[in-house]
Amino acid sequence: MFNIFYSILLGLVQGVSEWLPISSKTQVLFASTLLFSLPVSAAYAFGLFMEIGSLGSAVSYFRKDILSLLHDRRLFNYLLIVTIFTGIVGLPLYYVTDKILQQNEYNVGIPMIILGVVLVGMGLYIRYSRLTERIGGLEQMKIKNYIIVGIAQGIAALPGVSRSGMTVSTMLLMGVKPDQAFRLSYLAYIPASLGAFGVSLILSSDQVNTAVQTVEPLGIAVAIVTAALVGVVVISYLLKFAKRSNVWIVDVFLGVIALVIGIVAAIVGPHVSGLFTFS
Repeated sequence: MFNIFYSILLGLVQGVSEWLPISSKTQVLFASTLLFSLPVSAAYAFGLFMEIGSLGSAVSYFRKDILSLLHDRRLFNYLLIVTIFTGIVGLPLYYVTDKILQQNEYNVGIPMIILGVVLVGMGLYIRYSRLTERIGGLEQMKIKNYIIVGIAQGIAALPGVSRSGMTVSTMLLMGVKPDQAFRLSYLAYIPASLGAFGVSLILSSDQVNTAVQTVEPLGIAVAIVTAALVGVVVISYLLKFAKRSNVWIVDVFLGVIALVIGIVAAIVGPHVSGLFTFS
């Protein structure tokens, strides 16, 4: 039976978690299994629909950047190379790990904890070291930087690994300014999520049908719209925060969020079999 409150709540979870280093698919999985009693595989399929809402947020917020692709060759090359290497790394990981996880349980909180520790450690290192060299933004990045970002994004095909956490932290470590790291990460999300959505939808059609029947089309529509609207607000806030905050503060802030959510997931969350996250 359609429950608008549950649908809005799921949209809020997706709209916030997609842009933080806490693996949105995992958060949606926890919420949908709790609220709708969906089996794990169907809960993951529901998360695929939520990508549409976050795509709406990104396309709406970065519409000028998207239009600039017609004449901005540097940005076009960045997105093209990052997306290619995301596929090269992500698709084999998705396929191989899926076979392994079908027979083995996996605690999705562990990768979030590891990422949180890395982010906090990196922030403290930058704060107390002499590391001051920054490469700025896209204008100073080279092809090798694009490739590294693509590889980091591809690794996010693993269960519980946050796409935004991987890409943002990688660019911060390379010396990209915080606000540029967030912007470039969110732009790279658009083509990557389209690819992940398509591949996962093809491989999980039965689970998608189960989710649609359980949550109902109207419920899914409400959740997607909520995620899109909330996502625009979250993106705007995070970019402003990154612009006015020192890089080490951004690192520690993201790391603490990942640590807290990861610890909670490791203790009380389900051990997921056959789940993939690309957020």
